[in-house]
Amino acid sequence: MITAIIMVSGFSKRMTCDKLFLKVNSETLIERTIKKVKGSEVDDIIIIYRDKRIKDIAKNQGIISIYNNNAEKGQSESIKLGIKEADERTKGFIFFVGDQPFLSIEVINKIIIEFKKKTEKIIIPLYNGKRGNPIIFPAYLKKELLLINGDIGGREVIKDNFDIVNYIKIHDKYLGIDIDTIEDYKKIIDKGE
Repeated sequence: MITAIIMVSGFSKRMTCDKLFLKVNSETLIERTIKKVKGSEVDDIIIIYRDKRIKDIAKNQGIISIYNNNAEKGQSESIKLGIKEADERTKGFIFFVGDQPFLSIEVINKIIIEFKKKTEKIIIPLYNGKRGNPIIFPAYLKKELLLINGDIGGREVIKDNFDIVNYIKIHDKYLGIDIDTIEDYKKIIDKGE
C-alpha cells in the first residue's frame, strides 16, 4: 500500500499570489496535481492544506484533507500531518508538491514501480540530473520523518539514510519543473505550454 501526501499549505512567499490557483492549459496547478496523483498507482491520497478552497476541491474529488494549523513552521508540519493520518498498513509515503505542472502519471508510476521492487529504499527522481519530486520514503522511516522540523522537508532523513537512497533517472527535465516565482510561471505561459 502506497499513501500519497500532497503538501499544499505553503505561503507562496516568492509569488504575488497563491500559485496553486494559477492556470496552465485552463487548469489550476492544484487541479493538475490532484488529477495526476489520482490517475497513478497510489492507494490512498491525503492533501494537507491551508487555503479553504483546497479543502473544497479535495472534498469534490473524494480526497482526505487535513488543515495545517502550523503551516508557518514549514513543510515538516505537512509531512507529519500526512504520516499521522495515513493508514497503518502503508508501506511507503510518496510526497507531492502542488507546483509541478508537467509531472506525468507515467513518472509517478515509474517511481512507485521502483519502490515496489525495493520497499526498503528511498526513491528519488532525478530530472536531467537534478533531484526533484515526488519522493517515496519507506514506512519504517516514519519515526525519523515525524522528528523533522522547519522548512527542509525530508532532506535530513535522506542525508541520514543515504545508503538506502535509490535515484530514478527521468530524462525530460520539464516533467520536474516547479513554479517558485512569477517569472517561472511566465516562462511556462510564454512557451505556450
